[in-house]
Amino acid sequence: MDSSLAYIVTLAVIPVSIAFIFLIRKRNSSSLTLPPGTSGWPMVGESLQFALLGPQKFVKDRMKKYSPDVFQTSLMGEKMAIFCGAQGNKFLFTNENKLLTSWWPQSMKKALLFPEFVEDSLKEVSALKRSFMHDILKPEALKQYIPVMDALAREHIEQEWAPHKEVKVFPLSKKYTFDLACRLFLSVMDPEHIKKLADPFHLVTNGMFSVPIDLPGTAYNGAIKGGKMVREELLRVIRERRKELMENKETAAACKDLLSRMLLVTDEDGQYLSEMEISNNIIGLLVASYETTSTAVTFVLKHLAELPHIYREVLREQMEIAKTKGPDDLLTWEDIEKMKYSWTVARESLRVTPPAQGAFRESVADFTYAGFTIPKGWKTFWTVHTTHKNPKYFPEPEKFDPSRFEGSGPAPYTFVPFGGGPRMCPGKEYARLEVLVFMYRIVTQFQLKKAIPNEKIVYHASPVPANGLPVLLQPHGK
Repeated sequence: MDSSLAYIVTLAVIPVSIAFIFLIRKRNSSSLTLPPGTSGWPMVGESLQFALLGPQKFVKDRMKKYSPDVFQTSLMGEKMAIFCGAQGNKFLFTNENKLLTSWWPQSMKKALLFPEFVEDSLKEVSALKRSFMHDILKPEALKQYIPVMDALAREHIEQEWAPHKEVKVFPLSKKYTFDLACRLFLSVMDPEHIKKLADPFHLVTNGMFSVPIDLPGTAYNGAIKGGKMVREELLRVIRERRKELMENKETAAACKDLLSRMLLVTDEDGQYLSEMEISNNIIGLLVASYETTSTAVTFVLKHLAELPHIYREVLREQMEIAKTKGPDDLLTWEDIEKMKYSWTVARESLRVTPPAQGAFRESVADFTYAGFTIPKGWKTFWTVHTTHKNPKYFPEPEKFDPSRFEGSGPAPYTFVPFGGGPRMCPGKEYARLEVLVFMYRIVTQFQLKKAIPNEKIVYHASPVPANGLPVLLQPHGK
């Protein structure tokens, strides 16, 4: 009887406590002119509506209802201001490290096993380490990777595409991008070794933006388990490679992959990066190259399968390059530079179906935007859809039109698939090369036709074809 009474009292106290906390927060913020909007239910917010509607409709509906500049909501348990339009993008990008700092959702930090001291170090990365990451991802540094990308693309297509009449593009794109990342970043090429990283990493990407409920069977629980396995395997690889490099100087001089270069870089005091810092950077690169790049490849091929007139122009350009190559020749930087039209097609695909939906930041001080105050500690979010699908910036935004990117291209801060400002995605050139190399290999071998003409697109961290984008392959000359 006593335990039943205690249980009833607890049930009664919880909602009262939540309501009390909600009222206190509301009273403390009443003196500020906050952005219009709603926080939804206490503790839950509007996360469910965001997931059900998808980011594009969620934001569009609230821009219309509340403000086209900025509105408030609550996502993943955090008070959040959603910035809209080119001016909103410009404000956030240009105030990076001034009014705003990086912020990671708790689910992502836990899934990737970023401890608190690592988060602090991510906010205050030394100039050496920051410049090193940008240097190794510059076009000049990436030129040497083009033949490797092309060789793996050719091998992948021969094994996974050519023997079949129908394939699913999305899972095969993910396999190619992860295999390539393992080869370029870690010099890991053994299929069994790659699988030891790929299987748990798939759990991580499936759950790192999920509702943070750590119960058996949930995506979040799977992400935490997967993250632990990925971290342990990476640390093992890092320790083995460090031992090899210290014992064999000739091996060190010949190593070109990113892991080896990270192991050899030192600061002004001669200090090497720690194993944890290196694993954080590798995990960050794997996340970026796996989810967003494979999504970009998938939707470029989707549009080529849907739009024969676009496909024909891409084929014409790519065949001009193919005519200059011998049967065993691999692509070069000069070949990539000739793919002008193909890149406008890829950019239009990134506009229509951007792989990343935006990015979070945290305010480090109260500031004002569009007449509203954003309090210190609030999270902010900019979203690609407020410009990419806005007819003010892109007339007939649902129409696929690569000519938008000819000449001077879109206005500043309107085309933002890679973000902007100091934290613009450093891997954008890597993604460009990977997409163009894969386009070349597919288009010069096959014509594509969608097996499910009206396949639904669902949203997780990125847009995903509900059935994996099955396509029919028609080899040229057959």
